[in-house]
Amino acid sequence: MAEIQPLRGWRYNPVLSANIDAYVSPLFDVVSARQREALYRNPLNSIHLSVPRAEDPAEAALATLQEWQASGVLRQDELPGIYVYYQYFRLPGHAREYCRKGFMCHIRAYDWDQNVVLRHENTLPASVNDRAELLARTQFQTSATHGLYRDEDFELETYLDEAMRSPLYETAEDYQGARDVLAVIQDAALIGRIQAVLATRQVILADGHHRYEGSLAYRQARELAADGRATGREPWNYHLMYLTNAAADDLRILPTHRLLLELPDGLSEERLLERLGPYFTVIPQENANDLPEIIAGKPWAFGLYLGGQAHKIRLRPEVHAQLDWDTTAEVKALDLTVLHFFVLEKALGIVGPDAQRAWPGVAYVRSFAECLQRVDRGEARAAFIVNEVSMAEVEAVCHSGAVMPPKSTFFYPKTIGGFLFSSIADEKSANVFAEHFATLPS
Repeated sequence: MAEIQPLRGWRYNPVLSANIDAYVSPLFDVVSARQREALYRNPLNSIHLSVPRAEDPAEAALATLQEWQASGVLRQDELPGIYVYYQYFRLPGHAREYCRKGFMCHIRAYDWDQNVVLRHENTLPASVNDRAELLARTQFQTSATHGLYRDEDFELETYLDEAMRSPLYETAEDYQGARDVLAVIQDAALIGRIQAVLATRQVILADGHHRYEGSLAYRQARELAADGRATGREPWNYHLMYLTNAAADDLRILPTHRLLLELPDGLSEERLLERLGPYFTVIPQENANDLPEIIAGKPWAFGLYLGGQAHKIRLRPEVHAQLDWDTTAEVKALDLTVLHFFVLEKALGIVGPDAQRAWPGVAYVRSFAECLQRVDRGEARAAFIVNEVSMAEVEAVCHSGAVMPPKSTFFYPKTIGGFLFSSIADEKSANVFAEHFATLPS
C-alpha cells in the first residue's frame, strides 16, 4: 500500500527557530486577509513562499527561496529523518487539552485510481493549477498535507512519544490557538518499522486536496518530459504529508454551517418554510443559541435560523428514498447530502451538485455565533446549523469511492506552514542514505 520515505528537511536556522512563532503561517486556503497583511510585514515569514504576493507569484517565491537558502535563513538537515509533529489544543468550552500525534514524511504521489491515497472531496481546477505552478517553479513544499492511516494497535505512538522527549522546537501558540511541537526520528531501524506499518495501509487525505493534486500534476508533467526514462525514484515522485492515526480520540472534525446569503427568485422567508414542509418536520424553538445542543447526535436534523426565529428541522424518514443523486449509499446517508438535496435542490431549486457548487448564494461558515449575527445584521437570509461529520462517515465514503458535498469536513487543528520544508529538486533532496531504508515497487 502506502510507500513513505524519510527526507532531509529544510528548516529555519537555529537562531530563527528559537522564535519560530514569528515565521510560521496558516495554510494558503485558510489565511484571512488581515492575517496575511500582518505576516507579509515580516520579510522572513514563510507566507512569502506559500502565498507569494507579486505579479508573478511563483517567480517571486523562487527568488525568495534562493535568497534564503544562499544566506542561510533556511538550512537542510544533514541526515534524513521522519519528523514527529504534535499539536496540543483545546476546544471552546472544554477544559481538556488534546494532543494530536503524527509525523511528517515523503509519501509517493499516488494517482487516485491506485486506491492508496483516498480523497473525500472534489477540487477546484484553478486552485490546483495555482499550487502546481508554484511547485513546478520552486520544487519546494512549504506545508504538509494531512493524511490518515488506521492503526488500532497504536504501535507508532510509542516511537513518536520517545522522539518527543527531545523536541527540535515548538510554537508558544499558533494562529488557531494550538501549540505545535517538532521532533525527528533518524534511527534507520525505527524508520524502517514505520515504513513497514504504512506499507500495509491506505491513507485517507483529510486536508490538502489541492496541494496533493498539485503534486500529482507536477509528477505527471515530469514523467511526460522524461519520455520513459524515469526510474520512479526521482524526488518529484514524492509529496510532503503529515500522517496521523484515525483510531486516535484526538482527531477532531468541526462542523461547517451553511449560510444562505440570498433566496433565489425573490423567495420569501414564509414561502421557504412552506417548501420545507413536505420534507421536514419543522418545530419552532425559543432560543436560537440552543440549536447545536438540540440537534446534537440526531441524524438528518438541522437548526434553522430565519427572520429572527429559530427552528429545529428534521427530515421525514419516508422521503429519503427521493434522494436520487448518482452517488453511493454512504454519501446519501450523510446529513449534508440530505441538506443539499432537500433544501438547496428541492426547496430552493438549485438543481444538482455542480450548480450548487457554482451558486454564489451559499456561504460556508464554521462559527455558529457568526451565523446568527450575520442573519440578524441582514447580511444573510438564513442559517442552517449542522452536526459535525464523524470519522467513521469519512472512512465509509472514501472506501465507497465517492466524495462528500463541498466543505463537509474541517479537521482541527490545521497544520501550519513553515514548520518544516521539503525539497523535491533533484540536486537538493537526493537521499544519499537511501540504501538504509525500505523501498517498495513503484
